[in-house]
Amino acid sequence: MILDNNTQEKPQIEYPTNWGFKIIGRDEEKLKACIKEVMGEKEHLCSLGNRSRTGKFTTYNASCQVESQEERDKLFKCFQDHADVNMVI
Repeated sequence: MILDNNTQEKPQIEYPTNWGFKIIGRDEEKLKACIKEVMGEKEHLCSLGNRSRTGKFTTYNASCQVESQEERDKLFKCFQDHADVNMVI
């Protein structure tokens, strides 16, 4: 990734690249199932993140190699639209 501090443009990302998603939801098991469903056969890493202080929310970190911005955006949208996901970062 190349950052240019002199402009307000998006950073230039060179593909393929490893990309991480932070997936937040209420049910730990459903989040794990969601990640498996969205990633399918794609090789990926998944690790439990944080829990909210009240215990209502759980975070999972999922990462994989993406070949293009289109693939990255598609995965993000699949997570975002999943019924068991409250937020994706």
